[in-house]
Amino acid sequence: MKRSSISIWISIAKDFLNHRRLLLLDIGNPLTPPCSYRTFSTSSKKRTVLKEDPIKLFYRMIQSRPLPSIIEFSKPLSQLAKTKQFHLVISLFHQMETLGIRHDLYTYNILINSLCRCSRFPIALSVIGKMTKLGFDPDVVTLSSLINGLCRDKRVFDAIDLVAKMETMMGCKPDVFIYNTIIDGLCKKRLLSNALDLFEQMGRNGVRPDVVTYNSLITGSGACSDDALLLLRDMVMRNVVPNVITFTAVIDAFLKEGNLLEAERLFHEEMVDRWCIAPDVFAYNSMINGLCMHGRVDEAKRMLELMVTKECSPDTVTYNTLINGFCKSKRVDGVMKLFRDMTERGLVRDTVTYNTIIQGYFQAGKPDAAQGIFRGMDSPPPNLRTYSILLYGLFSNGKTEKALVVFRDMQKSRMDLDITTYNIIIHIMCKAGYVEDAWDLFCSLAFSGVKPDVVSYTTMISGFCRERLWHEADELYRKMHEDGLLPI
Repeated sequence: MKRSSISIWISIAKDFLNHRRLLLLDIGNPLTPPCSYRTFSTSSKKRTVLKEDPIKLFYRMIQSRPLPSIIEFSKPLSQLAKTKQFHLVISLFHQMETLGIRHDLYTYNILINSLCRCSRFPIALSVIGKMTKLGFDPDVVTLSSLINGLCRDKRVFDAIDLVAKMETMMGCKPDVFIYNTIIDGLCKKRLLSNALDLFEQMGRNGVRPDVVTYNSLITGSGACSDDALLLLRDMVMRNVVPNVITFTAVIDAFLKEGNLLEAERLFHEEMVDRWCIAPDVFAYNSMINGLCMHGRVDEAKRMLELMVTKECSPDTVTYNTLINGFCKSKRVDGVMKLFRDMTERGLVRDTVTYNTIIQGYFQAGKPDAAQGIFRGMDSPPPNLRTYSILLYGLFSNGKTEKALVVFRDMQKSRMDLDITTYNIIIHIMCKAGYVEDAWDLFCSLAFSGVKPDVVSYTTMISGFCRERLWHEADELYRKMHEDGLLPI
């Protein structure tokens, strides 16, 4: 029985990974590329775009007599579209219509792309209807603009439906870009089986997948390292050359499962040695994070030094990851050098940087150093997470009264406190024996526009029990159930 185009596009893959597994289990490394291998992108003839300011160019052109050709008018439109000034493109297009300038397929496609990027899909479809009546049949560029716009708007199934209709009604066959856009959209929605079904359909329709196709599928495979590795082997078997994005995604999959050994092998032996691919900052950051997660912070720091020697500039994420690794390993002495290095490299310290160091000092039993870093925060200013770390850190280091003073200052400053902050203070008060004050604060939550959660209730109940206030604890336990909250 013949399947309809729409059902083909949205059908779920039939045990794709299982049969792919059987096919590839014994394939170790089916293709060993020479280190000199390079990929080149093909180029097609395009209309020349002038470097003159597109707005000035446009208004100079409409004052010219005779009016320039539509090819000349397409240049400022194309320039504006490339700089993502889509509203201006739409406005200038309509001005051209008012002046009686006839559009061609190229300028219609620029307009349709701009409308889609502004999420104005009904208008884009009406433009397609208009251009068809004028004798301009939509082409693959038209379809690509619509599909890309729908997928960016997370309307991937609308995109699938549109492809099926345009293929059936207009014979507009999807190319690799359209397949990649929809596969990526499906993967971002965690619909990997649908994406794999489309991948299979792509091959049956004679469209060869490229590295972008595989990168989307590998990323969409989530934390499943087996599936990611199978897809990597499959692309190599099909002579599709992986890139740094491919390897970073596969490495991430292994790191998420705690398999640092295989991640290191992929990084050094496969990506760098076999494929001669230079790791980028994302690849280095993944490995640094993996090493830190396993407490191998010295190796992680050496990885930072390696990336610098390879002229790959570390970013704020690189340093934040390392700082967090050193703090988790209770080696806060090495943190300040990293902190200073950031400034020397011109990197901006963000709240994550400061929060990590403050928490690290508190956990290492150095509250004065932690408070010193806190006081030094100016740009960026402390956020609620910073204050939560400060409050709990002060309490954990025997500075309960100081924590309560900080909290009162926060209340006076009219900060919008969240339930996490209140829970920390209720916990501190109960532990310090200020159960009555904690209960007053708990009761005031509703007036502050904050709803108590299960942590708030259980903390307060524990406080009552500690003071042997059994009746109050039982009443609050019943209230928690009435509010639909289950105990931890």
